[in-house]
Amino acid sequence: MEISLHPLDWAVIIVYFAGIVALGLYVARRVKKTEDYFLGSRSFSVWLIIGQAFGVGTHAEMPVSLAGAVYQSGYSAIWYQWKNLFITPFYWILGPVFRRVGRTTIGEVYEDRYGHLMGAVYTVFALAFFTFNMGAMLKGAGKLVSAATAGSVTPNTVVVVMTATFLVYSLVGGLVSAAYTDFVQSFFIIALSFLLIPLGLARVGGFTGIRETLDPSMLSMVTPGDVGAFTIIMLTINGLIGIVAQPHMLAAIGTGKDERSCRIGMAYGNFVKRVCTVGWALVGLIVAVMLTNTGGTLADREDAFGFATAELLFPGAVGLMIACVLAANMSTCSAFTVDGGALFTQNFYRRYIARDKPDRHYLMVGRLSGVTVTSLGVVFGLLLDVVLEAFLFTETISAFMGISMFAAISWKRANRYGAFASLVCSSLLFFYLTYSEFGVLLRWEAMNFGISLTVGFVTLAVVSLLTPPESPSMLEPFYKRLDTQMRLDEETGEEVVVDEPGHDLLVAKLFDLELSKGFGRFYRRFRVDINGLVFAFGVVAIIIALGKGILFLP
Repeated sequence: MEISLHPLDWAVIIVYFAGIVALGLYVARRVKKTEDYFLGSRSFSVWLIIGQAFGVGTHAEMPVSLAGAVYQSGYSAIWYQWKNLFITPFYWILGPVFRRVGRTTIGEVYEDRYGHLMGAVYTVFALAFFTFNMGAMLKGAGKLVSAATAGSVTPNTVVVVMTATFLVYSLVGGLVSAAYTDFVQSFFIIALSFLLIPLGLARVGGFTGIRETLDPSMLSMVTPGDVGAFTIIMLTINGLIGIVAQPHMLAAIGTGKDERSCRIGMAYGNFVKRVCTVGWALVGLIVAVMLTNTGGTLADREDAFGFATAELLFPGAVGLMIACVLAANMSTCSAFTVDGGALFTQNFYRRYIARDKPDRHYLMVGRLSGVTVTSLGVVFGLLLDVVLEAFLFTETISAFMGISMFAAISWKRANRYGAFASLVCSSLLFFYLTYSEFGVLLRWEAMNFGISLTVGFVTLAVVSLLTPPESPSMLEPFYKRLDTQMRLDEETGEEVVVDEPGHDLLVAKLFDLELSKGFGRFYRRFRVDINGLVFAFGVVAIIIALGKGILFLP
């Protein structure tokens, strides 16, 4: 079968793949035990956490799905990815939480706070999350490459080849390999996000050409009927509640050598992604103008990014674009492979099957179970059709799980009965409303989500208050860890307690803010959280101004 890629493109792809795999295998030499494999010994610098937050949180299905949505619906579709823009400042105050809990997986956090049953429930959810997300990522990359090669490579072929590649270094290097490859990929993802724009603008007559060709409604950031204000609010709430329960967050964020690394990495790694989102949206507008000018159309809106790649880039640059997309997905899927193995090993195998085995045994089980999770993701990816719907589906289920995670951190009266009831009621109600209205389950709709989330929170509160509280023997150690700041002593390799004023966590003290004692006391207690929030909201304003203002350039 003839592949419509220039030999220079193939050379770039091969060199890039070889380099990434070599890097992953090289740094894998540091992995000697499960703590290295699953957590990198909590020793990552602020730059590695930024790279992980940006790289793990940015996948090929994002530019694919967003460019397609903007091509079809207009610039307001940017909010499908900007749904977390207004909550990104809160990542500054959430970052330390993932470090202070002191566990390998969030499933263990659920066990600490709600007992073994909820730990098992979370493990099932997390493994499903990894399966669905990996499927969406893999299929997104496959669609882009297939479109860029004029359909001569099928999306499913790309899924299989890419999976075989990232498993090579995932099995050996675990999170260490994932972290370092994520850092390198970050620079290439940024290039991916903006490489098409100058060439596309030159083709369509710049931003002036976009404004003159497209209907003004296509350039609105808020368009009633598709992505209106209510939808934006619901997407924002979805992201805020769901982020704390996403199973890869502890490994991606809580592995910094200190809390400063976790704060900066989580917040500003994600701010880089928000800026890149503007680039993806502009690609969608450029494709809309190109096809309007020629009278053409796309059979599948999610072919928009691949169409732009094939039409605008020159030999060598096409190969670089494809390599960036595939490698970005490989690094993310590598992290998911490791995290999936950690969940199965720590929360199921070690607890219920083999309790007292050598660390080497659990390391082997972690590797093998990670491959199993990845294989399920591949099967889902091969069967998946619409990438955006699968992405929103996983985000929604995370939000329903996030109800109990937020309560675990912030409200001591929350218990296992309320946590379980909230998950069941919110999920079943959402599925019922969605199926009744659309006849399918893989569909996100703002009103259905809002109703279901509200019912979930109310259910947790009511059931928790009507049933016995968790025992002090469970609660006291959990909240003591949340109240204790720690960092890695790089000379000894040991965790040490840090006693600095102003580092209390707002999210852990929502019911203990002591506002009646004056703002001065409140500020001194939460100084680091407050200062970081104020500055980060200023960054949000700048990014929105950039996203809107760029459309008025000539």
